[in-house]
Amino acid sequence: MTPSAAGSKRAVAASPVRHVLLDADGVLQELPGGWYVAMEPYLGERAREFLHRTWKDELPMLAGRGDYLPVLAATLREFGVEVPVGDVYDAVWKNIVVVEESLEVVRRLRRNGYGVHLGTNQEQYRGGYMRTSLGYDELFDVCCYSHDLGVAKPDPGFFVEAGRRIGAELGTVLFIDDTARNIDGARAAGMLAEQWDLTQGHEVLVELFAKHGVSAR
Repeated sequence: MTPSAAGSKRAVAASPVRHVLLDADGVLQELPGGWYVAMEPYLGERAREFLHRTWKDELPMLAGRGDYLPVLAATLREFGVEVPVGDVYDAVWKNIVVVEESLEVVRRLRRNGYGVHLGTNQEQYRGGYMRTSLGYDELFDVCCYSHDLGVAKPDPGFFVEAGRRIGAELGTVLFIDDTARNIDGARAAGMLAEQWDLTQGHEVLVELFAKHGVSAR
């Protein structure tokens, strides 16, 4: 074993955390300009109203119940949008930028011996795009998409099932998410959890890992 590898193994052994579970939106990836800006070309000042409506409609699909595209198409028609639903979906829902600094944190964690996993709320189409086009199935050890798990964050059941798929005790998994209610759900399930988002900077994320004895450098 090389000195660096030995040091990495010691870093893992010193912490109860063996695995890191990362949210996607706001942690690994972002939509340039945000959702409201992305929808404005189609809906103008009604973009916010539309998005809050369709996000509510989407909730069952996040847990794998139903097909989101026909629902989205119907709401677009209701709001007077004549652009085909597939074009709108591709331009907005698939307009994802993966943040290189976050990817580097993932790579460092893996080099240091941790299991690194994805835990995200997605309906089947966006989840499928992330799996294949963004290459997340190759980047992470285990990918937990809510539509596949059959339960969405913040339900504690999401984290219980994620732990089962990872094959780890929940107390050995550290979850990072940008939303407070998801942090609460993870902790209720028995998982370690910290709230963080891209606007805080990656040094803050590294410090949060260090708080739990996790080496992300």
